[in-house]
Amino acid sequence: MRQEFSVALADGAVLHGESVGPLDAPLTLVLLHGWTLDHHTWHRQVQELMRRTTSPVRVVSYDARGHGRSTSTGLATMTLGQLGDDLGEVLRQVAPRGPVVLAGHSMGGMTIMEYAHRHPHRFADQVAGLVFVATTAEGHTHTAYGLAPPVARLVRLCEVAGAGMLARCGTWRPHQNLLHPLRPTLRWLLFGDRYDPVDLDLATRAVGRATLRAIGGYRSSIGTQRRIATLAGLGELPAAVLVGDRDRLTPPACAESIAEALPGTDLTVCPGAGHMLMMERPEAVTCAVGMVLDQVADAEPDAVAATTAR
Repeated sequence: MRQEFSVALADGAVLHGESVGPLDAPLTLVLLHGWTLDHHTWHRQVQELMRRTTSPVRVVSYDARGHGRSTSTGLATMTLGQLGDDLGEVLRQVAPRGPVVLAGHSMGGMTIMEYAHRHPHRFADQVAGLVFVATTAEGHTHTAYGLAPPVARLVRLCEVAGAGMLARCGTWRPHQNLLHPLRPTLRWLLFGDRYDPVDLDLATRAVGRATLRAIGGYRSSIGTQRRIATLAGLGELPAAVLVGDRDRLTPPACAESIAEALPGTDLTVCPGAGHMLMMERPEAVTCAVGMVLDQVADAEPDAVAATTAR
């Protein structure tokens, strides 16, 4: 069963998403996308997880505020902290009962960390597993864009300045005439040694649906977030971390520090892959998500049984 849903937030923003799978499934998986993208970047994982023959799962994905079909309010709300609060409201309205596994790509992973930091009791009560894909808990500490350090520092200065300008452009979206010339830059930033043009098309269209306020506004909190201590305090949750060894935005050092903070975490480094692992290495990502789901089902049989009974 596929259902679209909307989550109305207290400040007037409305989040758009979809749910796939039985509404009474014993487990809920929530997928969070990356900066300037939308929930469609997870489409291969959604399709494959629906074919699973083990415990049924409900898969929820949504567009972050200012992205895709979701709306936003003022520039002050373009922060990771706000995204963490938004995730809490999505869970409250869309998945209020039963264990939940959270999987986040890039900014989506950082959103999960913010939710854990800002709402620790709610997180502990419901979140039973984690998957972090091409993300970081240390802002731009390790981001060098695959360039020499002096060049990387210059690029970062230009990026931060440009983001500040875009953030003031409100709800306008990138003009369609700019998207095609942007493709070579997106290909270099987002993908590794190989890529499928279909995947680049999907990513480019997603960028075209993000507001300029969102493209520029989130840059500051993304660059400054530090949540290693938050992760270290979560205990031994079933978890998986994946990264591509050609990732120019969140290189392997980012994944290594997350895995070190989460005891017993499975770390997968994908050779030749870049930042868009759900597209570049869909089998690896789906396998990691499925592994965590199975671990949660095995570790929490009583919770799963209670949810099924309801």
